[in-house]
Amino acid sequence: MRTSEIEGRPVVTYQGEDVAQVKDVVFAAAGGRVGGFTLAGRGLFAGPRKEALAWESVAALGAEAVMVESQDVLEARDAVLEKSARSGGSGGDVLGSRVLTDSGTELGTVVDVVVQVADDSSSCEVVGYEIAAAEALESKGKRLLIPLPSTISASQEYLVVPDGARDFVGNDLAGFGAAVEAFRRGLEGGA
Repeated sequence: MRTSEIEGRPVVTYQGEDVAQVKDVVFAAAGGRVGGFTLAGRGLFAGPRKEALAWESVAALGAEAVMVESQDVLEARDAVLEKSARSGGSGGDVLGSRVLTDSGTELGTVVDVVVQVADDSSSCEVVGYEIAAAEALESKGKRLLIPLPSTISASQEYLVVPDGARDFVGNDLAGFGAAVEAFRRGLEGGA
């Protein structure tokens, strides 16, 4: 799913209590995983909350809500951000960053991040980016999905992907998981 689809989702407890809504997605480990969420209150005039939700406290991330055991799992926002930074992430925003191949070809600009939740909800991994395509791709200006390797190189302005990523660029989110798997298998030397 796209992270833009997660923002605004309610955070609810097993008992059905509506405790907050997702404000922002916090990335960890150099952008490779979701570290948690900053939160906002529920309602039209509710502002940001001082608490945040670390990923390890998420029971499930569904199409309609983020499920937690109870409101007690919420932590101080600074603690969640610090935990994410300690895990190797910079905490920076990747939206607007330019995507380059390792040979220097510009593929486009990041407009969204694609994540995949593990079947047991133990992790939420960044598996790709949605980009506004550059001239190097035949679909200049269109939104395309590009898979990422397990580890990526990133700076404040650039995200570097292997040259082979170009062969797996597409626009079908439903089939994107298979493209990510095939891309990563190819990087590992598999068929």
